[in-house]
Amino acid sequence: MNKLNLKLILYIIGLLLVFNGMSMLICSFVSLILDDGVTNELLISASVPIIIGIILMLFNKNNIRQINKRDGYIIVTLGWLTMVISGMLPYHLTNSIIGAPNLFFETMSGYTTTGSTILEDVEQLPKSIIFWRSMTHWLGGMGIIVLAIAILPLLGIGGMQLFSAEAPGVSGDKIHPRISDTAKRLWVIYVGLTVLETVLLNIAGMSFFDAINNSMSNIASGGFSSKNDSIAYWNDVPIIQYIIVVFMFLAGTNFILIYFGLTGKIKKIYKNTEFKWYLSLLLFFVLIVSAVLYYSIDLNETGVNHPQVYGKLESSFRHALFQVVAIVTTTGFVTGDFIAWGSFLTMFFFAIMFLGGSSGSTSGGVKVLRHLILIKNGLLEFKRSLHPNAIIPLRHNNSVVEKPVVIHVLAFFILYLILFIVGAGVLSLMGLDFISAIGGAASSIGNVGPALGDLGPTNTFVSLPDLGKYWCAFLMLVGRLELFTVLILFTPYFWRDR
Repeated sequence: MNKLNLKLILYIIGLLLVFNGMSMLICSFVSLILDDGVTNELLISASVPIIIGIILMLFNKNNIRQINKRDGYIIVTLGWLTMVISGMLPYHLTNSIIGAPNLFFETMSGYTTTGSTILEDVEQLPKSIIFWRSMTHWLGGMGIIVLAIAILPLLGIGGMQLFSAEAPGVSGDKIHPRISDTAKRLWVIYVGLTVLETVLLNIAGMSFFDAINNSMSNIASGGFSSKNDSIAYWNDVPIIQYIIVVFMFLAGTNFILIYFGLTGKIKKIYKNTEFKWYLSLLLFFVLIVSAVLYYSIDLNETGVNHPQVYGKLESSFRHALFQVVAIVTTTGFVTGDFIAWGSFLTMFFFAIMFLGGSSGSTSGGVKVLRHLILIKNGLLEFKRSLHPNAIIPLRHNNSVVEKPVVIHVLAFFILYLILFIVGAGVLSLMGLDFISAIGGAASSIGNVGPALGDLGPTNTFVSLPDLGKYWCAFLMLVGRLELFTVLILFTPYFWRDR
């Protein structure tokens, strides 16, 4: 194995720090325009990572400009940690969040697009800090590393190893053979969807400030809202919630399929097996939840106190649609307290936390494609048991799925379950009850946001002990980087030079 290219690693970390600092600089302009009193603090917050980043880039500019696989894993993991630690500065210097555990938790939740929060009154924050909070989602949604590799070729650095570590998956679809061109096209789509949703929400009646904040969170499959009640604040404006549902769905769709749709290659969309299952499962789940809400639940008694604008049928359908899409895509917005909708729906929403959106989307979770491969392989095992000498390949989208890919998916699923069990066990050791522990672990590793019990949709994570906040933040990072990227760093053979 090649030795670590330390100079290149530090150079790219510096580049990421500059990106982060420039993002904070944008927030300082927002503060200046809105005159919320924290412009100087945000300027200082921006200056620190920019200066450190430039120093790192200058001192390490003479490097071997080739990234190997091991460098890629380290850059992605350290890059995310660097972004999170530097991203704590705006909260800290403005006294918006007090205490290192709270700072680390909130910032990690932002960049990993988890959406869990320790803040009990978001609306009292300076508006530029609310904007920064949403921006951490937006930067983390597509992945700051993907943005970086769009620029790395201009610096003479190849970014394939970074991209594979940041966005691992089993999909073979490609937009462009050059990875940097793919990253640029993905970011154009990402920005375009954000702008479009902002405009539509503003037209529908949301203020421009609320519209841009919720759009940045939504397209990232995040969950931070500009209001304490999340999207429930607009329960009396159904059109706003329907618009958000559409963009939650798009954010949970493979962005490469969105690109194909925009370029007229519609056949690639409706022939895609994962997309068909993603859409079908969402519709099926919505029907189940709608029926239960309509026939068994009085929404007004569960915290949904706004008028049921078009009657109980529409209200039941809308809240079912919204919450199913929000949980499956791991966006985590809420329009009501779904754990108050009875034990069946509480268990139902807990189960779909493990589904996730499409591969190649901004959502977290296991992903629909991995579930499909697991189920198909399980069904084929019955045939293989009956015909042990037969060669029965697993197919997806009319292509044979190679055995190493199947093994990778199986390993991912086993690691995911083990980490969930260990995660819940650690939280229970810290004093959480059973429901809160399993909910907190599932929500953190799946980057979902709302959990169960004391960490439910209408509560925050502020009650977690300090170690619990660090532990959940670790689960968020591992889940966001799809397990292997982080966990491989804890294996001894990763560090051996060969």
